[in-house]
Amino acid sequence: MSFFLVFLAIVLIGAVLYLGAGIVRGRSIGAGLDDPVPNLPPVVLPSKAKPSDVDSLRFALGLRGYRMDQVDQVLDDLRDQLQAKDQEIERLSAQAQPRLGDGEPGRIKP
Repeated sequence: MSFFLVFLAIVLIGAVLYLGAGIVRGRSIGAGLDDPVPNLPPVVLPSKAKPSDVDSLRFALGLRGYRMDQVDQVLDDLRDQLQAKDQEIERLSAQAQPRLGDGEPGRIKP
């Protein structure tokens, strides 16, 4: 019986020390791992990306695959470039539409 009480006292002291050390450091229990600090250069696309640029992209491997921050940044850049191209196409199409109605079909007047 006395062995059990000594064991219980040791476990209780260990739990109090563990919780106390966590509170002193300002961490909550089960806070998990800290966010990784990016230590690699960013992966960027050129301002006027071509399909060959996308094919030549290489991302660094992380613990469980590709580095998500690099992939997210490149996808955001690619989305922005595609959106800018779509807006330019719409603008040019809107400019060309009135000119097509003036003359022959399919021919733009100068």
